[in-house]
Amino acid sequence: MTRVLVSGGTGYVGRFVVEHLLARGYRVAVGGRTPPFDGFFSAPVSFVPLRLDPEADQIDAFENVYYFVHAAFAHAPGRYRGGEGDDPDGFRRANLGGSVRLFEAARDAGVRRCVFLSSRAAYGSRVPGGALTEEMMPRPDTLYGRVKLDTERSLQALCSHAFVTASLRVTGVYGPAGPGRRDKWADMIEGYLAGESTTPRAGTEVHGDDVAAAVRLMLETDSLRVNGETFNVSDILTDRHEILSIVRAATHCPHDLPPEADRASLEAMSTDKLAALGWIPGGTTRLRETVKAMAQAAAGSRTRRQSADTP
Repeated sequence: MTRVLVSGGTGYVGRFVVEHLLARGYRVAVGGRTPPFDGFFSAPVSFVPLRLDPEADQIDAFENVYYFVHAAFAHAPGRYRGGEGDDPDGFRRANLGGSVRLFEAARDAGVRRCVFLSSRAAYGSRVPGGALTEEMMPRPDTLYGRVKLDTERSLQALCSHAFVTASLRVTGVYGPAGPGRRDKWADMIEGYLAGESTTPRAGTEVHGDDVAAAVRLMLETDSLRVNGETFNVSDILTDRHEILSIVRAATHCPHDLPPEADRASLEAMSTDKLAALGWIPGGTTRLRETVKAMAQAAAGSRTRRQSADTP
């Protein structure tokens, strides 16, 4: 099957893409600074050294590559928005200049399609009143959002009939983090089980495997329908009250839930454009199944610790 190179494939979102493509028979190579440890993925993958450096000639990394999925992102550990730390120029140089250099190398090496994982942040903060659509004029108000938008536009400028490109504006991603890593909501769930208070907060979310399914659509859909296009990737609007109510039901924890957040103050993302290609996310059912599994795992771990501490 066709070989796909996924930059940042060992990252939180990149791992979902790799696993999804492996499960559907793709030959996958992971690009990054260090190779994955044995057992990180469910099946063997090859490793290609890759870095975000606008001065580096990395065309050899794309030998025998048919598709390139760019999920790599350089940022301060644990942070995306605000992840530039004290070096905004270096942040932009790596994530914009380094990405464009990889896109150009992929095109010159004969890669057929390139998919960029962008962000909801490209829209910027907006006054609530309707869903965010791809036809809106983006107004990013963070460096993170501006870099994502500029990278989208740079990739779009490279598209041709021989180099098909697409960008996915992805919202918050949830789901199992993978071997040796903590899930996105692990701290919140463990804190709730321990009786800690939780600050109300709402957000738009999508499961990582649903993001990966959107990526696969970009690889498999007729090029005329995706080339040079941008697609929103989002599923549900939820808050910590709803998430922890699932935890409470799954564990019978007696602690009070946080107040419901003001969901009306957050814009949803329209995914009609992506749905027209056949994309169907997991919705509330998938959220409940995923959080229930996280809750039961956290409760079991807590019980084992308490048992170990009992003389």
